[in-house]
Amino acid sequence: MATVTRVLPWRRAANRPPSAEIAPLLAEFAKHHPKAETTLLEAAFAVAEEAHRGQNRKSGEPYIRHPVAVATVVARQGLDDISIAAALLHDAVEDTVVGIEELEREFSAELAGIVDGVTKLDRVHYDSKEEQQAATMRKMIVAIAQDIRVLIIKLADRLHNLQTIAGMPAFKQERTARETLEVYAPLAHRLGMQEMKMQLEDLSFAALHTRRYAEIDQMVQLRAPERDLYLAQVIGDVQARLAELGIRADVEGRPKHLWSIYEKMVVKGRPFDEIFDLVAIRVICDSVRDCYGALGSIHATWRPVQGRFKDYIAMPKFNLYQSLHTTVVGPQGKSLEVQLRTREMHARAEHGVAAHWDYKEDSPGGDLAWLNRIVEWQQETSDPSEFMSNLKFDLDQDEVFVFTPKGKVIELPVGATPIDFAYTIHTDVGHRCVGAKVNGRLVSLDTRLESGDSVEVFTSNVEGAGPSRDWLKFVASRRAANKIKQWYTRERREDAIEEGREDLIQALRREGLAARRILKEPVFETVLEAMNYADEDMLYAAIGEGHVTAHTVAERLGRELRGEEETETTVEAQRLPSTVNRRSGGRRRVNQS
Repeated sequence: MATVTRVLPWRRAANRPPSAEIAPLLAEFAKHHPKAETTLLEAAFAVAEEAHRGQNRKSGEPYIRHPVAVATVVARQGLDDISIAAALLHDAVEDTVVGIEELEREFSAELAGIVDGVTKLDRVHYDSKEEQQAATMRKMIVAIAQDIRVLIIKLADRLHNLQTIAGMPAFKQERTARETLEVYAPLAHRLGMQEMKMQLEDLSFAALHTRRYAEIDQMVQLRAPERDLYLAQVIGDVQARLAELGIRADVEGRPKHLWSIYEKMVVKGRPFDEIFDLVAIRVICDSVRDCYGALGSIHATWRPVQGRFKDYIAMPKFNLYQSLHTTVVGPQGKSLEVQLRTREMHARAEHGVAAHWDYKEDSPGGDLAWLNRIVEWQQETSDPSEFMSNLKFDLDQDEVFVFTPKGKVIELPVGATPIDFAYTIHTDVGHRCVGAKVNGRLVSLDTRLESGDSVEVFTSNVEGAGPSRDWLKFVASRRAANKIKQWYTRERREDAIEEGREDLIQALRREGLAARRILKEPVFETVLEAMNYADEDMLYAAIGEGHVTAHTVAERLGRELRGEEETETTVEAQRLPSTVNRRSGGRRRVNQS
């Protein structure tokens, strides 16, 4: 394998000015890190440029433009130079002779680890595309848990692939777009990267449903002037009210997201006019205090809609998102959605963990509970389709936040019950759960939990206590459902083993055989091997589950035993005549003499 040293022209021309190809990237990096050096970025670009020399994308353009574009997207998120350098090199291992070991030796273990996490495992062969996707996703999830930058680079990679999707074959366009909507866009949402999420969704929408995308885009453009006039009036009114209170804030309209419009039209059956007429604004303040002050002013100006106020500042969402949400009846009696947040909260809402994480100091695993949950799944689930199903299900779920008796916040899917809560605490707590209190009141185990509930569960100490099959009818989390199914699978197997063993003993006795002695003799091992069972428990389970009858096995054992006895008899029979002949022959010789 070639080494990085052989493809490091920057070593031979250290004073050469940076290529014009990465000038925009360096400028973007400087916006967020004005005092930082760019040596690492220039070195990484030199390696990537040499590694991809002579390679072109499907569109015909030089391949190096792809990693540069990906790195530029990463730079816009404000990430550090190691992250951007890893983005420049993210395809070098996958598509060239450069290896992870070389990157680690020439750059750092940190950078090499990020690149390795992003690599798509194209050099490994799987039995199916589904297995390949699941294996790739498993590796990425583990790498994400170690360093969240892996996912940020992967999302940037997917974004640029969608921006240049026209160069792909039609079947690959569809597969890429669908995978993005099912996995990557929800992952961006989980990280709080809303701007990235919306771009991924709209680009995938355009690729998957070209005609519908064009129709909705045209409807938006036709209605935009009228809506913009109304929006300008609302923004002016809010700014005037806030100025009276001395609150400094930026007030802006929230852009319409074409994929979300399509989803509401198709999934919820709402007409376009109803969706588009719902105007939304965002108020960005200097402080949390100003956010609440602005909220009071807006509620004093327009009547709030009951049940539509959410305080995500006091209780942040799973992805650390913070804002105040409210809906009011605005001018002309139209519904007006309002978000209020500080500037720091706005940066976090748009760019998620990329906006606030100190990558060198800590890991996001402790704050992003959903990530820990997915890591647990990939360790527990061997079936690729089950893993991908669990992942897609969890990414698509909304959450509620409840408290343990000690005040710890537990994240659960909407519709979760005390049983889901119990399994989140510990598998054994779930298995043994017999009762629950919510907010100090005894409730049934199928009670739906709501955000802010304080939950306490009670467990049984009775030996052999386990879950009820009925729980599968109302649990909301895949974790709880999987654990219940696993318990019954294990219990069924243990019961089947015991039942199968007893059935075989009875069948052997009916054959007139000494059952317990036979099961300890070598002939039993011979029959196990002949019937392709690795051990006796597998045979007993097969009998107990009805895959083979005890009578069949007993007959097989009987034949083997009779065969051994016949062999012994034959050998003895062959031995005895030989002795007689020698004796008779001796007598005959004596008589003849």
